[in-house]
Formats: sequence, structure tokens, C-alpha cells
Amino acid sequence: MAYLDNIAVFVRVVELGNLSAAGRDMRISPAVASNRIKELEKHLGVRLFNRTTRQLTTTEHGAVFYNGAKQVLDAVIEAEAAVSALSGQPRGTIRVTAPLGLGRRFIASGIPDFRDKYPEIEVRLRLSDHDVDLMKEGIDVAFRLGLLEDSSLRMRGIMDCERVLVAAPKYLEQRGEPQTPQELISRRHDCLMLRYPGVREHFWTLSTSAGPAKFEVRGPFDSDDGDVLTGWALAGRGITNKPRFEVEPFIRDKRLKVILPDTPPIPVQLAAVYPHKKLQDPKVRLLLDFMAERCQRLIRDILGK
Repeated sequence: MAYLDNIAVFVRVVELGNLSAAGRDMRISPAVASNRIKELEKHLGVRLFNRTTRQLTTTEHGAVFYNGAKQVLDAVIEAEAAVSALSGQPRGTIRVTAPLGLGRRFIASGIPDFRDKYPEIEVRLRLSDHDVDLMKEGIDVAFRLGLLEDSSLRMRGIMDCERVLVAAPKYLEQRGEPQTPQELISRRHDCLMLRYPGVREHFWTLSTSAGPAKFEVRGPFDSDDGDVLTGWALAGRGITNKPRFEVEPFIRDKRLKVILPDTPPIPVQLAAVYPHKKLQDPKVRLLLDFMAERCQRLIRDILGK
């Protein structure tokens, strides 16, 4: 078993690019991770990594060993899933990711309940508004608001979510309320944008009488955290484009107002995305079923539907 653990550490180091990240992911210290790599190298009689102060790369031997080691680990995971299905007692670890707002409101709060129901399953949650590379990061399930672009993944739709443009009454009193989408791209209005490093352009796609239309918006504030944008909007700093369930309480108490209701942003789909083999794993299916029902119920409750 120790040898298999060493292989697992090696695979995660290759995938994440450094010992510290692999150690955090596997809940062991960098020193323990390093020792396991050394044990594996001693057993194989070759060096698996080229090490510098800034970079860790596989040697030729390491690259060859990774391909076989990955297949071995995948086979073990599939075998464990098959046994779990037969025994009726799902167990093991599921790695999950979700956007910050959605994850905080619905996924994170549901994990203790899921754990109570299935005490042999551990869930490791990573929240980020960045697109996470599922294969590289070893993620089993990603909850996303948006379209599936990676054809190597599978998607389970959960529900379509209405989006709205909102701003605080204070902002609209100062700047005026936009009457047409074209006013959004004028210098008169500040748009609060969800944007990541390296993104040079930003569009909001609105539903118009002629069909979906892209508007390149601008503003002095942007962030990679959607909840930060909501906070800025509440403070009267601009207009933001949000899933309605995230801002409905503020709309209801009139701290935010929906603008351009006749040309709203196109809806976004809430979905679960996963590598195609993962659905064969009973614990992954259980998590998907649990979280899909929970998200649907809680979002409908928020919207009063």
C-alpha cells in the first residue's frame, strides 16, 4: 500500500507542478511528499524529476513512468468504485469545485448534510470563479454557470438561471437609468465586470428583439470574485450582470434595482461537469443527485417559485 501511496503522490506532483501543491491536495506536508518521491526513485533506481529552485520537471524516465502510473491509479479507482457499488456502501474522496457565489450559498452549506447521509464519503471543496482545469487538478465534479466548452467532459444540466442587470438607486440617481443597451457602452455608465488576468475584452450578451447581441462594456472596476461585484453595486459604484438568485434579496428590499428589463442578459445554465468515467462511480452519482435537487429547491425558494 505504501508503494501505491508513493505512486499517487508522484502523479499529483506531476499534475500540479510542485511538491507543496501536491502535499496540500493530499493533506500531507511537503517534506512527506518529498520523502515519498525519494522512496519511489530509490525503488525504481532512476531520477523522476529535474529539480531547480524555481521549477520541477519530469525527467525522461519520469514522463514514461507517469503514463503507466496514471493508468494504474485510474484502474484502482475504477475497481474501488465497482466494489463500492456492489457493497452498497459508497466510500472514498470526491474533489468538487464551484464558483464562489454558488459554492458558498448552495454547495458548501450542503456538504455537511451530504456527509451525514453518507459518512464514508469525504468531500474536498475548492471554490473559485476561475475556470478550473478538471483533468489537471484531479477534480471529480465541477458545478458551473455557463456553457460546456471542453468536449472531453460530460455535462448534466441542473436548471436554467435568469440573469439581470442591477444597480443601486443611489447610482441611478447620480448617473440616470439606462433606457437602451447602447447606453451601457457610453462613458456615462460604469459597468462592474467579472474579469480574469489576461482577458482584454469583456462582453455582456443581452436578449434584444433582433436576438442575442454582444455589448462591449467598460468601467473602472473589475474583479475575479462575483460577490465583490455585488458589494460594489450595493455601494452605488456601478451596474453589474448577475444571476438573479444571487441578488434577489437585494432587489426585494430595494437596495438594487433591475435595469433594462426588456433586454435582459441571456440566461445561464447551472450544470455539473465531470470527466466521462466519473459517472460510473456511485459516490459521484450520489453527490450529483443530492446537489442538483438541493440547488433547484433553494434557488426556487429564493425566487419564490
